[in-house]
Amino acid sequence: MNASDGTSTGNSDEHVGEAHHGGLSGRMNWLRAGVLGANDGIVSTAGLVVGVAGATAATGPILTAGIAGVVAGAVSMALGEYVSVSSQRDTERSLLARERAELTLYPDEELDELTALYVAKGLRRATARQVAEELTEHDAFAAHADAELGIDPHALTNPLHAAGASAVAFIIGSLLPLVAILLPPPGARVAVTFVVVLLALAATGAVSAHLGTARKTAAVARLVLGGALAMLVTFGIGQLVGVAVV
Repeated sequence: MNASDGTSTGNSDEHVGEAHHGGLSGRMNWLRAGVLGANDGIVSTAGLVVGVAGATAATGPILTAGIAGVVAGAVSMALGEYVSVSSQRDTERSLLARERAELTLYPDEELDELTALYVAKGLRRATARQVAEELTEHDAFAAHADAELGIDPHALTNPLHAAGASAVAFIIGSLLPLVAILLPPPGARVAVTFVVVLLALAATGAVSAHLGTARKTAAVARLVLGGALAMLVTFGIGQLVGVAVV
């Protein structure tokens, strides 16, 4: 029983807001993750193909490097997201299992704990007690999972879905610099790619700022400057390596 060890109140306060936002919060998190995944695809692939373009004007090496970067990046993103979400889901399942056991062993104490949670939210004790009793009668486990842990036991995140979404977002973002570097004539490749990538980063920065209710100017500036710096550095390295090899 978490109340006895003094950890329940802190944990519940951290998650109460999440629980009340429900599905909207979950969808916003997925959308934000998709934007960030696309941004990673744009920057990493752009840096790679611009670097190779700095070393050679031949289309073959640029295409090969670009495709390899897209595949490797998508796999890496998917694997990282799968591991991260799997760990989160394992933790949530462990917390839910402990909560279920506590409800079986200490039902009265758990009812008191649920009452205290609603009192902490601002309800009068009599009202909080009534709410806790009614919720407990309806579904005690769901009530505690929501109010105490901020977890919906019937809507745990699927690691495979998260991995797939991350990989798809990365691939979509990667296609922009890959197409931009391949379509123009060799003399205009790098310039066109710079423009396309910076515009794409400005768009993803604006969307990310909107989702996070942050200042768009600062978010866009960070992404555009960071992307420009990454491409300048890799292009310079590509030219140095190309000259050295020749």
